[in-house]
Amino acid sequence: MTLLLGVIGDPVSHSLSPVIHNKWMREQGVDATYEALQVPAGELRDALEKLGERGGVGFNITLPHKEDALALSRDASEVARRIGAANTLIRMKEGGWRAENTDAPGFIRALTDAGIEPGGLRVTLLGAGGSARAVAVSLSDLRADLTIANRTLARAKTLVKETGIEARICSLEDGLADAAASDLVVNTLSLGHSGGTLDLPDGQGRPFFDISYGKAAAGIADAARKRGWHPHDGLGMLVAQAAYSFEHWFGILPDTEAALSACRKLVEATS
Repeated sequence: MTLLLGVIGDPVSHSLSPVIHNKWMREQGVDATYEALQVPAGELRDALEKLGERGGVGFNITLPHKEDALALSRDASEVARRIGAANTLIRMKEGGWRAENTDAPGFIRALTDAGIEPGGLRVTLLGAGGSARAVAVSLSDLRADLTIANRTLARAKTLVKETGIEARICSLEDGLADAAASDLVVNTLSLGHSGGTLDLPDGQGRPFFDISYGKAAAGIADAARKRGWHPHDGLGMLVAQAAYSFEHWFGILPDTEAALSACRKLVEATS
């Protein structure tokens, strides 16, 4: 029986996840198909029931469903609970879903693959939304000296309280100024999606990591490069988190290098 997997979100047609996972499943000889599944906000419960009836065994979850995916799960990993969101669901033998969050290890894998070892570094994290939670937890667990900068201080305070991490909190303006003394800046803000940019201080060759990729990251990356930063986009994080999801589903950690190269070519062709 051909197994069903996929990525659930809204919008989801732009997702590279089907390209990544179908490539790995062919290489590993897995009899499965991976689809992009558009599900409107508030309809995840019904969608999971129907997909389960179709033989669904695993799904990646993206906006706007990550919090609901955790709430609807029968079981969850510690990291998913701490982050308060799930990006991976695994069908359990006894029925129901187990929630995982592979964004956190995927982020760290992307950093280390780029030659950045975050443990002990002074890091400025821009943003305090859902994506920032996985980044903040993973950096905190590696004992990074973390500052979280966000337009709304209350949201940053909520992130720190609910995840149980230690971090300084400041306004976005103060955070950008603080970046002058940071070893690494991580951007989780969605500014790039609307053509916005950041007023960064001089980078002096230090790394700047944006969790977005493609057109959404290009403008900010160009501005960061002109200020002397060494920019990295989030495509490596996308592939790495996908690899950890694949491992949860099939017990195999696939090769990420070839998948990243294929995704990079696709992104460059459409940018």
